[in-house]
Amino acid sequence: MRIFFKNIYHFLIACFGAVICGFPSRRLFVLGVTGTKGKSSVVELIGAILEEAGKKTALISSVHVDIAGEDFKNPTSMTMPGRAYLQRFLRKAVGAGCEYAILEVTSQGVSQYRHRFIDFDAAMIINIHPEHIEAHGGFEAYRAAKIKFFQDMDKSRKSRKSFFINEMMAGKEFFEQAAADKGDVSYFSREDFINQELKNHYNLDSLEAKKMISGWLQSDFNLENAAAAVVFAKSQGIDEAVIFRALEKFKGVPGRMEYVRRAPFEVVVDYAHTPDSLRAVYRNLSDNHEKKLICVLGSAGGGRDKWKRPKMGEAAAEYCSQIILTNEDPYDESPQSIIDEIEKGVRGYSGKDGGATTVFKILDRREAIKKAISLAREKEVVILTGKGSEGWIHFERGRKISWNERGVAEEMLESAKHGT
Repeated sequence: MRIFFKNIYHFLIACFGAVICGFPSRRLFVLGVTGTKGKSSVVELIGAILEEAGKKTALISSVHVDIAGEDFKNPTSMTMPGRAYLQRFLRKAVGAGCEYAILEVTSQGVSQYRHRFIDFDAAMIINIHPEHIEAHGGFEAYRAAKIKFFQDMDKSRKSRKSFFINEMMAGKEFFEQAAADKGDVSYFSREDFINQELKNHYNLDSLEAKKMISGWLQSDFNLENAAAAVVFAKSQGIDEAVIFRALEKFKGVPGRMEYVRRAPFEVVVDYAHTPDSLRAVYRNLSDNHEKKLICVLGSAGGGRDKWKRPKMGEAAAEYCSQIILTNEDPYDESPQSIIDEIEKGVRGYSGKDGGATTVFKILDRREAIKKAISLAREKEVVILTGKGSEGWIHFERGRKISWNERGVAEEMLESAKHGT
């Protein structure tokens, strides 16, 4: 009964927000991007391409909000804010004369009806991996929430709808079924982007063609993100030369594979917070185990996906030569218990050389980053995961402290330089 009334509450909030704001999505082309990882990167890439094409665009991601070039930090720190925030955002986009609005769509946002009464023109699924398992009660329920976004496209008043699906994604058939008879379906994949789009545009072999776009885009997972952005841009009739000019200029997304330093050793900040995303980041930065990694990681508390903690430890043990376990967002859980659970995965890993050589447990995240930098030697990589560009660390009873991962890393590098 409690869940029933909670659902009604969220539904009514979504409805009233749309009514009060005058259903602004009806005067925009609205794309919703969903997936487990890469949503922010795809949203930012599409925004960059549309801007290069001279299209006034509004976008909202977990990183920031941009309305026709007016850029500010996402004040909610939520990927898909509730309480009618999205409707107010869309109304501002209309007021600024935008043609497009690009939104991240999350499983929990769909479960709380935050997508309802937004008339979407297009829906995109990038990938799907286990995440938010406790919140949804299982992977199938999590996937069902993503699928529901596609299914609910038939509630949109837009006359022509489009769907974009990762061709190489496990479970793509569920999304194909959800999109059936609702509109046009287009596919994308990293392989097609490399071997067709890049190769043909630059008239070079695949390896050389990859070097022509932004360095930030050249990792495997960002090439997949680029593939998604390109297929959408082409569906909008944007010229290929404009698309690739935007890809060449693209500087990356704060907190996503963000380099703080490149020499004599590298320091990188990334938002990776699942076992799959950790492995993807570690694999890319280590050049498949060729470089030594010093890894700083933690995991969120508050009952969030406890299953993944030992799995993240296993991922770190597989790739990292030294591991520093620390706070991420403990909320009301014991920070020590969280990192102990991650450590179980590290100690239980039976792969290469029995896993990492050294494990440190330092709850103070600032001190953990300082330790990692002190351990780094020439050509090694310090990788800080979990926080990305988030502006707070959350503790018990709503307490939080301001946080800037890149800023702390820079501070510790400067301190190390002066021996303090």
